[in-house]
Amino acid sequence: MSRETFWNNREQAQRLIEEANGIRRNLEPLEKAERQLDDLKVMLELAQAEPEAAQTTLEAELERDSAAFARQVEQLELQILLNGPHDRSNCILSINAGAGGTESCDWANMLLRMYQRWAEARGWEVEVVDALPGEVAGIKSATLMVKGENAYGFCKAERGVHRLVRISPFDSNKRRHTSFASVDAIAEIAETGEVTLLPVELKVDTFRSGGKGGQNVNKVETAVRITHLPTGLVAASQSERSQHQNRANAMKLLLSKYVALLEDQKKAELERFYGEKGSIGWGNQIRSYVLQPYRLVKDLRTGQETSNTEVVLDGALDPFVSAWLRAGCPAKRMQGIKDDDAEE
Repeated sequence: MSRETFWNNREQAQRLIEEANGIRRNLEPLEKAERQLDDLKVMLELAQAEPEAAQTTLEAELERDSAAFARQVEQLELQILLNGPHDRSNCILSINAGAGGTESCDWANMLLRMYQRWAEARGWEVEVVDALPGEVAGIKSATLMVKGENAYGFCKAERGVHRLVRISPFDSNKRRHTSFASVDAIAEIAETGEVTLLPVELKVDTFRSGGKGGQNVNKVETAVRITHLPTGLVAASQSERSQHQNRANAMKLLLSKYVALLEDQKKAELERFYGEKGSIGWGNQIRSYVLQPYRLVKDLRTGQETSNTEVVLDGALDPFVSAWLRAGCPAKRMQGIKDDDAEE
């Protein structure tokens, strides 16, 4: 950063500054934890040297500080677990309603709201770059761009099928319905040149944006949809007023999807080698949200559960994500390590 030519490439310079700031944010909590640990050791020595009458007060204070220190170490542990090649990247989160018509579309919309609130609570920037509304209510699909440190590292825990059981608000007979929606998370990949998409392999369509807006929206074809013909991958963007900006966003989404597809193919090879079914594959149910006849949200991969369903649907997902990261087995399987070997 001290070189004279540092600012010649502004985009590269900005990435380096963000990387340096991220390293500082990681080092500062570790240094703080080391100082706190030294303070606790000194406090313990002082407590042991005090008379028995004064030890009770010091022990209570030591227990309180130790508990607070343990919670901080717990957060540091999560940072260590986020060691994947793209964990620090921004995340492209996709939600798709399953079979079930209006019920599933409404459930997909509930998930959209849940993830928006979760991202905002963590201080991330979240933007809906594409959305297809349902015929009656809710959404058929939506794509979110989640920007923030370790966004993909945390969001990847949500990849899979989510099941909802409730009394349907769209059923006049008040019957219980089960709805499904799938969530996919891929890392935003910068155009590094390592992976390229040939123009001849792309089909570009333009269409009119939906929703509220200014002069261009609903009048000019500013929205862009790009299809990668060899793989069938599709990416669309309609959040910007300019067709040029939407095209750039769609290309970024498509490149990220393509890289994720290549990684999934490699992971599938590992899974077949070990005879295991991957926990992040499309179509695997990962979590159930039961609102009737009882209230329970349960993660079927880790066993993490809570009866406070309203808080979860309002974005309190950290306990479920933390439990998945600490379980570690899915990530280890992807690296070719069997669960038995990991335990040893």
